[in-house]
Amino acid sequence: MAEAIRKPAPPVRDEAPESPRPPIAPVPSPSEARSRFSAGEQVRRLRQRDRIRWGLFALALLALLVGGYLYLTGGKVMSTDDAYVEAEKVGISTDVSGIVQDVEVKDNEHVVTGQVLYRLDPRQFQIALDNAKANLAETAQSIEAMKQDYKRMMSDVAAQQAQVELDQTNYYRNAALLQTKTIAQANYDQSLYTLQADKGKLESLQQQAQMQLAKLGGNADVPVTQHARYLQAQAKVAEAQRELDHTVIKAPFSGSVTGVPSIAPGKYLAASTTAFYLVDTDHVWVEATPKETELTNVRAGQPATVTVDTYPDFEWHGVVESVSPAAAQEFSLLPAQNTSGNWVKVVQRVPMRVRLDTSNEKLPPLRAGMSVEVDVDTGHARGLPHFLTNLFGARQRASQ
Repeated sequence: MAEAIRKPAPPVRDEAPESPRPPIAPVPSPSEARSRFSAGEQVRRLRQRDRIRWGLFALALLALLVGGYLYLTGGKVMSTDDAYVEAEKVGISTDVSGIVQDVEVKDNEHVVTGQVLYRLDPRQFQIALDNAKANLAETAQSIEAMKQDYKRMMSDVAAQQAQVELDQTNYYRNAALLQTKTIAQANYDQSLYTLQADKGKLESLQQQAQMQLAKLGGNADVPVTQHARYLQAQAKVAEAQRELDHTVIKAPFSGSVTGVPSIAPGKYLAASTTAFYLVDTDHVWVEATPKETELTNVRAGQPATVTVDTYPDFEWHGVVESVSPAAAQEFSLLPAQNTSGNWVKVVQRVPMRVRLDTSNEKLPPLRAGMSVEVDVDTGHARGLPHFLTNLFGARQRASQ
């Protein structure tokens, strides 16, 4: 029998056995794939939504805690923007009338205390002064003449007194002789008449002397410079000198002048007429009118910070100088009156004055009328009692 032809066996390879392959999943249909994708997307979105919800809840809780902390520890600073820069302002005038002779300053020029601003024509005032001085000299001479006249009157009184004494002696002699029938009745009557006439003349001289002494103030040796008439004339000289001095108008304090073009040489100014204004730019303050509910813890002496709208990059420091004892409404021309009983409560504003420190020359100049914002550090936080009071107070008002 013919032997079968055998194929040589393949060589044995020293290889690791192959790992079993996982079973191949069946390929899902398109509809099943879409359903499986939608279910997975929904689960992913639900998980993402839960994470966002819990994150927002945590943020809300954190914001509540931070807000509560800031509210309870805040409230130390009282802020108001109803505030303006104020300065001393005075209308430059004088109490005498005259024609403007010279104007020594220009508009918006800075002046110092005692600097001449303008002058009035002094001629009429110089004439009045010279007249007053002449009247003073005449009064001094008149008083001296009165003193000499009084001395003359006293001499006449002394002479008349001697004549009366002589008449009295003659009268007594004639009276004695009449009893002895030595002289006639006519001689006796003549001596009596002469005595009575000289006595009357003596009394008249004495009265004139007393009147002259009264004009001398009761003192015949009074110095001329102490007599009432002399003092009166001297006062007129002082008044004339004062009016002459007031024709030269000087700055009462340092500052800046404004409105100078309103006058010019040759213009007549009546007494007390404002020529222009002087503003004290070296000493300014802030006049604020915060609400009455904002002044709970504000006290005089507390530090304040001021920012000016014109200079937003700068700050001024100061202190609360005073708080008005009355609301601004109390000083209005027609204060509000509640006569009907129906009224609406309106929060009032109370003026407050803040003194500024303007010694820093690097800061820009402040001008009256500028709008500012004031922050006052009261040092009093709201705290939990304040929060509870407001909370229960609000509930009580709501229930009412």
